[in-house]
Amino acid sequence: MKRLLLLSLFALFTYSASAQAGSGFGIKGGLNYNANGDYFESAGEAARNPDRNVGYHLGIWGKLGNDIYLRPELVYTRTKSDYNGDDFDMTKLDLPVLLGIKVIGPLHVFAGPAFQYILDTEFDGISIDDVDNDFTVGVNIGAGINLGKLGIDLRYERGLGDNEANFINTNITTIGASRIDTRPDQLILSLSLKL
Repeated sequence: MKRLLLLSLFALFTYSASAQAGSGFGIKGGLNYNANGDYFESAGEAARNPDRNVGYHLGIWGKLGNDIYLRPELVYTRTKSDYNGDDFDMTKLDLPVLLGIKVIGPLHVFAGPAFQYILDTEFDGISIDDVDNDFTVGVNIGAGINLGKLGIDLRYERGLGDNEANFINTNITTIGASRIDTRPDQLILSLSLKL
């Protein structure tokens, strides 16, 4: 499935490079200001909300259209959430498929689903292999400005379905099963370059 997805994206990016004037492809990168969901140490205990942290992302994108456009992206993302000094790190591949419209001048707005494949999760040095669903769906909504070959956009991403990472907590003070809600909740600032 991964190979088929990558081959489809490559074909789309190749096609978009030769399409109409507003179409193209390029690279992107930027910062994420994110937090995942609540952390539950054991049944019956109150959830701990995470403090937001800065992560990063790098990727490629394609664009079909000009005034109204379709923009698929393939992005490697690393996020971090802080739960009272305990860090939850997650790496994933994101595939947003955005539908956008040019508003006025260089300003455009967009929204669409974001398909996510979780590559790795780690909580305070412990690798977590038991994530309910490695493949999840979220939503992106945002706005951007294009200045020639450079673009900058700000978007909000939120995971839609419940998805938790479960692990055995071996901390001396709290032994038992723990879980973290792995759905992203983040602001994403990106800089893109059309090639």
